[in-house]
Amino acid sequence: MNHVEYRRVESGEDMEEVERLRYKAYKAREVLPVAAKSMIDDADFDSQAYVFGLYYYEQLVSTIRIHHVTPNHRVSQSGGIFPAEMDAFLDAGLSLIDPARFAADPELSTEMPWIPYLTLRPNIVAAAHFRADRVMQHVRPAHAAFYKRVFYADTVVASRMTETYGFDLTLMATNVIDVGRKLLTRYPFFISSASEQRMMFSRIPNDTLPPLTIVPTARFMAEGDLGTDLPL
Repeated sequence: MNHVEYRRVESGEDMEEVERLRYKAYKAREVLPVAAKSMIDDADFDSQAYVFGLYYYEQLVSTIRIHHVTPNHRVSQSGGIFPAEMDAFLDAGLSLIDPARFAADPELSTEMPWIPYLTLRPNIVAAAHFRADRVMQHVRPAHAAFYKRVFYADTVVASRMTETYGFDLTLMATNVIDVGRKLLTRYPFFISSASEQRMMFSRIPNDTLPPLTIVPTARFMAEGDLGTDLPL
């Protein structure tokens, strides 16, 4: 983790780099959205969406978009695919973290197996910062076992054909209230300080410049030290 950093992407130049990586990754895995004209959409600029790039030695290796979804703000990627199920969570008054647009450089993924873990780490940071009830995952059925094993995710919808992508997707949910401590104990690199959470997700009115780089604060934690007041 000494050579890894996150950047919150909000400038046009950085967003173009994210778009190129998304296209490269989706093309390599033949999962390009049907009839997609661009890898950037309106949801990238939603007030409760956060696009991150993961940089290794200052090279963009992966990216993810995170939606903070609440009963009063329901914009999310999963909501477009599984509207009834997402509304059920929100109608119950829950707040959700909904990651989308995961993309990793296909030329690097095989030699850097840690990329998925650190790319998905901001999901847990977001859950801590926003005190969310669930972290959602809409994934291909073949990937469900990974999210069940790593994130203790429960299956909400086993499989559904999606018009957007032209293949089946599964909807899963991690109950971070119930499994948060177990998750951080097993994977301490998911731990984040309050300052890192603010750098990742705080938006000050009239301030359009996010921090240039954000280092994962888990690397500064003593091994096995979860603190006395876990945010999950």
